[in-house]
Amino acid sequence: MQLKQGWIAEARRVISPHFDLRPEDEIPSLLVIHNISLPPGKFGGPYIDQLFTGTLNPAEDPFFEQIYQLRVAAHCLIRRDGEIVQYVPFDKRAWHAGVSVWQGRERCNDFSIGIELEGTDFEPFTDAQYQSLLRVTDLILKHYPVDLQHITGHSDIAPGRKTDPGPYFDWQRYLDAVREQAASDTSKESHPS
Repeated sequence: MQLKQGWIAEARRVISPHFDLRPEDEIPSLLVIHNISLPPGKFGGPYIDQLFTGTLNPAEDPFFEQIYQLRVAAHCLIRRDGEIVQYVPFDKRAWHAGVSVWQGRERCNDFSIGIELEGTDFEPFTDAQYQSLLRVTDLILKHYPVDLQHITGHSDIAPGRKTDPGPYFDWQRYLDAVREQAASDTSKESHPS
């Protein structure tokens, strides 16, 4: 995977207007994992792209009446089949975290990257999603000062307000895979072929 000007070269690009500049000299140092499904509990369809681009039609589903005016977007979405969609380049501030705090620091959007997994709090994520999430995480760790202690869930930066990625997200599986990938990369660097 390659990163070009904050964009994943291999991702499907859907440009969102829901971002702005990070504070001066701010480099992302936190990775936040979310989940989303629109309508709730349903997968596929164009609705997440529409929400993140401000084009969601409230007449399409009763739930959309509550959310269609939101100005939100994550940097990336990973679909159930593992497809990676990117809405905002990593060097810009996507509006994904809302009111939030991490280790005493407020306004997490200022210093974080947000990745949405298409899913819910009520069912497991797919193998393809974990594989794509690992690839995106590996890319982020190589380009930004994010480490394992600074990968967290939306529920951890907005407790009581948010629950995602939820109890079915397998943190152990994900973080073990991230550690394994990092060790493999270190090994390749110290033993080039």
